[in-house]
Amino acid sequence: MAFLNPLTQKRLRRFRAIKRGYISFLMLCFLIGLAALGELFINSRALAVRYQGQWYFPTYTAMHPGTDFGLEYAWETNYRELKAHFAKAGGDDLVIMPLVPFNALENDLREDGTYPPFPPSWESGHYLGTDKTGRDVLARLVFGFRFALLLLIFDYSIGVSMGCLMGFLGGRFDILMQRVIEIWSNVPFLYVVIIISSITTPNFTKLVAIMACFGWVGMTWYMRTATYKEKAREYALAARAIGASTPRIIFRHILPNTISTIVTFVPFSIAAGISSLTALDFLGFGLPPPTPSWGELLSQGLERLDAHWIVGSVITATIAVLVMVTFMGEAIREAFDPKQHTTYE
Repeated sequence: MAFLNPLTQKRLRRFRAIKRGYISFLMLCFLIGLAALGELFINSRALAVRYQGQWYFPTYTAMHPGTDFGLEYAWETNYRELKAHFAKAGGDDLVIMPLVPFNALENDLREDGTYPPFPPSWESGHYLGTDKTGRDVLARLVFGFRFALLLLIFDYSIGVSMGCLMGFLGGRFDILMQRVIEIWSNVPFLYVVIIISSITTPNFTKLVAIMACFGWVGMTWYMRTATYKEKAREYALAARAIGASTPRIIFRHILPNTISTIVTFVPFSIAAGISSLTALDFLGFGLPPPTPSWGELLSQGLERLDAHWIVGSVITATIAVLVMVTFMGEAIREAFDPKQHTTYE
């Protein structure tokens, strides 16, 4: 950390000293990495296959038909069956499967006469069970988490940027954007989604874009107020007096001192995104099946209360994420609070 200035190093040391926040940060980074690289841990395709001395890596490559590995069919290889086939035949052939050998869209329909949802089982590989159509709950939780992350990134990118510009520039730009936001915030979000859904089927990208267009407004007001407050302080006036550029003042002085405002609303933004998607899925205007979604899982859980592992898994995951984000936010606020690093009271 030699490239960081002493004040930033002091803040980071203080952040690491707050154990619950630092541990929550590490766990949240792990979850984000798991969601981003989910195919390496949760996938029906093998990570690696060794057949007749040659290695194949099917996860991120083109489809391999069964005939590539000595099977009789020409459609995509079932790597779980291939692994069992290699084990039965013996020899040096090998299949390395991910930790969860099912993808989020795969229906596990068994031939023993039982019907999904199947309860959690270590032997079957469904560690959190399946939903009512036989899809793995853990896989759908991990890949459904991507939606909340993308929505949060877009909302905060637009809201923080616009609010900071409104507060810093002020004047006509601030007045114009206030009027635009007032008009935009009165547009009924649900009606827009219904109209778009009646014209075209909303996919993952379209739904993220629609929700991001409406989700940034609330954060803008808070950032505008915080920026107005910070730009009038002595350190911002001194930076301008010595000739600091507008981007430098914003990114080096104002944003670091408004981070408490930004972090405070992260849990609420995540909760709002999950709640909005749940409501849309319940009304039939959310992500189209079979796209993974926490809201769709929650709807299934409410329909099938006998399959308690469905609703239990998504509620536990939601609570865990919100608790981690809350602890991390408290630690960041305390570590980056300017009052903790000043000689003035």
